[in-house]
Amino acid sequence: MTTTISARPVGELLREWRDRRRTSQLDLAIAADISTRHLSFVETGRAKPSRDMVLRLGEHLDVPLRERNQLLLAAGYAPIYSESSLSDPALAVARQAVRRLLRAHEPYPAVVIDRLWNLVDGNASIAVLTEGVAQDLLTPPVNVLRVTLHPEGMASRIANLGEWRAHLLGRLRREVRATADGALAELLAELRAYPCEDEVPEVDVPGPGDIVVPLRLRHGAGELTFFSTVATFGTPLDVTLAELSIESFYPADDATAETLIRR
Repeated sequence: MTTTISARPVGELLREWRDRRRTSQLDLAIAADISTRHLSFVETGRAKPSRDMVLRLGEHLDVPLRERNQLLLAAGYAPIYSESSLSDPALAVARQAVRRLLRAHEPYPAVVIDRLWNLVDGNASIAVLTEGVAQDLLTPPVNVLRVTLHPEGMASRIANLGEWRAHLLGRLRREVRATADGALAELLAELRAYPCEDEVPEVDVPGPGDIVVPLRLRHGAGELTFFSTVATFGTPLDVTLAELSIESFYPADDATAETLIRR
């Protein structure tokens, strides 16, 4: 596991996370069962928190595991959450479970992505999504958002590009706010700069009968329409597992289902 010691004091980091979560000192102190005076002393550097207190505050502030390790380092403690390689034997059971999920979802597409939206794995059916995508965009590391919204990626085949672009950028924008991840912020800026001739709505406004934002993809067999679900590990204690998500695409109409089944 690679760790970097933060040059910023732990109190400053905790205050930043509290502000990001829009939580008052009083609310956090009550949730963590400490006094507001002590929390104030921790944030201003007048008191050093114990390791358990750092972990407790990180838990109540819903700080990602990667950043909880940074809080521990800033407070002078060793990180406790491992960051394993997916090839690590310790993750073998999780890896096998993911592969079973991917295979079971066929003939519908499903992908596994990391915290930066890089493709970790996918089933054979993702080929229906990546048809016609420029080869350099499919050279590892493959970023699924870049593949989707780049002019030489899927963008030219997405019939509702403005709507789908707004949906994806909204998801990414929320992740940037939630994690304060600089790499995600850079990705968001890059994607925003991609050209898009369609109108991009600022908010998702459903049309008559709509219950999800669909992906409408032009295809030789006709337009394919999908909706997606996202799954994560429920109780991860490893940074790598905590940052994995599985996005599964489902046919949103009978014609799409029949086309995928016939492939």
